[in-house]
Amino acid sequence: MPSHRRTESRARTGRNGAHSKSNGEKAMTTLTAEKTREIKQRREAPVSTRTDLTSAATKDISAAMNAILADVFALYVKTKNFHWHMSGPHFRDYHLLLDEHADQIYAMTDPIAERVRKLGGITIRSIGQIARTQRIADNDADYVEPSDMLGELGDDNRTLAGRLRQAHNVCEEYGDVATASLIEVWLDETERRSWFLFETNRRGVTGGR
Repeated sequence: MPSHRRTESRARTGRNGAHSKSNGEKAMTTLTAEKTREIKQRREAPVSTRTDLTSAATKDISAAMNAILADVFALYVKTKNFHWHMSGPHFRDYHLLLDEHADQIYAMTDPIAERVRKLGGITIRSIGQIARTQRIADNDADYVEPSDMLGELGDDNRTLAGRLRQAHNVCEEYGDVATASLIEVWLDETERRSWFLFETNRRGVTGGR
């Protein structure tokens, strides 16, 4: 083949190759964009569960219960914190009491989260979300007097009881009997913890008010 024909042939091959490569890159870019959109849509799509409650009910009850869940996690960690750092002559009694309370508090977390999911809502995903949502304050002090530990936990449990009542009202408004009935059990347990903490921390009083 004459040299000028070989040169033209190579030129055409180069142009065709470049054109083919360009088409391939465009196809790959289109595929990547479509995949990205698909992934984004899946992430943004609600992880919904079918329920006969309205979307407003799901939204409001989920918000109320997720706030409760964050508070419960915060109270659990604080109770374990004080359990671990208890000191003084009543160490054994207080240490065991707070361990019992922590177990009871932690037992609330899974049923709360699963109840939100049953209603079609999204529940807590991370420690960071707990920190942003919780209303019960942490206590990071190096040392806390045993009596102050019991007093603070008593206040926190009473606060939690009040918020459980508020959440119960939300459930009643939408006719969510199942969540309301669970809250009633947790409320009774929370009031019992408050009672025990108050009586354990009572000072210098016998047989009366």
